[in-house]
Amino acid sequence: MSTLQQYIIATRPWSFSMSAISVTLGTLVAWRSGPVHWGAYTAALVGMVAMHAAGNVINDYFDSRHQVDRPDSPTVKYRPHPIVGGLMSLRTLLAEGVALLAVAAAIGVGLAVFRTPLVVWIALAGFLLTFFYTAGPITLKYRALGEVAVFLVWGPLMFLGAYAVQRRALGLEAVIASIPFGVLVALVLFANNMRDIVQDSRSGIRTLGTLLGPERALTGFTGLMLAAYVYVIGAVAIGAFSPWMLLVFLSAPTAVSLVRTFRKGIPDAADALTAKLDTVFGILFIIALALERAVHGIGPLAALAFERAVRL
Repeated sequence: MSTLQQYIIATRPWSFSMSAISVTLGTLVAWRSGPVHWGAYTAALVGMVAMHAAGNVINDYFDSRHQVDRPDSPTVKYRPHPIVGGLMSLRTLLAEGVALLAVAAAIGVGLAVFRTPLVVWIALAGFLLTFFYTAGPITLKYRALGEVAVFLVWGPLMFLGAYAVQRRALGLEAVIASIPFGVLVALVLFANNMRDIVQDSRSGIRTLGTLLGPERALTGFTGLMLAAYVYVIGAVAIGAFSPWMLLVFLSAPTAVSLVRTFRKGIPDAADALTAKLDTVFGILFIIALALERAVHGIGPLAALAFERAVRL
């Protein structure tokens, strides 16, 4: 394996679809009320993916340094681990994380100068949540706050960031749209924590999985998944989403299959399987917003839906 391949694998590129979907959805929500600057969209997408990659690398660095990730860890069994797998040293991994952060910061500065300074504050909030996800002294993931952090980053923050890049303002409609996808992305971590209950308990780590135990954790996982779909129905009912949004229910068979699999036993690839549901749901969400724009255009329908959502 070449050095370049090692650096790429360390970033976990298969997870970038979640960031790509969040940025795209935030942009499409902005498209409901004005034109899209596709160059700015591309820059935001690259910047968010760079931040995501940096977060993955830095999290592996701290998990390895704190000896959370070990040769017998479930995570190591289904994906190449940069440290445990012997791909690179801790120092090299940290250097890669810093370099990726520098790329994300440079893009963020550019967007702040040429689009809106709001990007700085949104990116800073995202950086702090990402960095202290496993970094001390806060270590959000190991204080049972990891799911909250993931929800905020891939939900409201990424949607608001992408929206602000287009509209040069913050929009409540971006937050409203971010909730179901943000919840589903948080479930990727929840699945990971359910799988690692024994491992995390042995390491003295507190997660939702260790706090709830296997049975209640699975119940909570299923309930949150169901809540994401119920939220969509409610949002359509009050006019925050158009009926096109109901297309996301085409992902329901994938969700049902996932829960059935988990009831038989949490597999090593639990988080990866949950991420597949996110991808299907997110792509359908993108299609729904694109169809809404194609059929109705920008104007009264979007404005009326937003006004009704705020009034209710």
